[in-house]
Amino acid sequence: MSVSTAIGLVSESLRSLLLGEMTLTPEVDVTILSPHEKGGDRRVNLYLYKVLESPLLKNLDWQARADNPSRLVPPPLSLHLHYLMTPYAHNDQQTGNAPSHEILGEAMRVLYENPVIPADYLTEELAGAREQIKVMQNPVELEEMGNVWSTFSQPYRLSVAYEVAVVQLDMLSASELTMAKRVRQVGVPDVSAPFLPPTVEMITPMAAPAGAGVTISGKNLAGWKAYVSLMRRPVLAGLDLTGDSFSLNIPADLAPGFYEMRVDISHLTRKTLFFEVTG
Repeated sequence: MSVSTAIGLVSESLRSLLLGEMTLTPEVDVTILSPHEKGGDRRVNLYLYKVLESPLLKNLDWQARADNPSRLVPPPLSLHLHYLMTPYAHNDQQTGNAPSHEILGEAMRVLYENPVIPADYLTEELAGAREQIKVMQNPVELEEMGNVWSTFSQPYRLSVAYEVAVVQLDMLSASELTMAKRVRQVGVPDVSAPFLPPTVEMITPMAAPAGAGVTISGKNLAGWKAYVSLMRRPVLAGLDLTGDSFSLNIPADLAPGFYEMRVDISHLTRKTLFFEVTG
């Protein structure tokens, strides 16, 4: 919401919702009056008796404007509105207050079926509101209800309390700030590697007797150095590579079994292979 009159507009929207959805015959009017003000004899009255700032939304950070990201706006004032909904009707000679109870039940049904005020019933100024306007029944102790009614010269009437949230009031544009300039680019915009990274693929053969020669192959190995170890025992240290494969001899003193061979190419890539020393 952007208008400071949003509180009144929410009250109007609630009235429109009740008028549009209640199905009583004859029709029932909806008023927005203080309990001591006179209205029609057959109606539902909405009385805004308390307005509180939202405890969850009172510490929001500044935000960028949706229509102008270069401007920062302070957080909106977020409010919870508390209403008393009171039915009025002539007493029946036999059933007493039953007619007003019927009106109250129908009004409560409407608000229960519409926990969020539908867009069709919002006033024109609230049509583009970024937040939903939720309506929920708010249990109020009889003592608090009595304290509200005691301020008027009217006797207490059966009423139901509702809470409407959240209603947000945007601050004036004079309080906006211009966002500081952001760094768009640092250094060279494109990073391109001067080489194709080396990769180790396989050992051939994967099983041979101790002392035999094996070949390790891969891609883009030329120009780098090879380091090979068997079970952390160095076998090859800093061999200059001229192609995509190189050879080495398995130590002759190894007992038969499986060994972990770790191949390191210039500390750019490492790969662990498993080699079997046969008997």
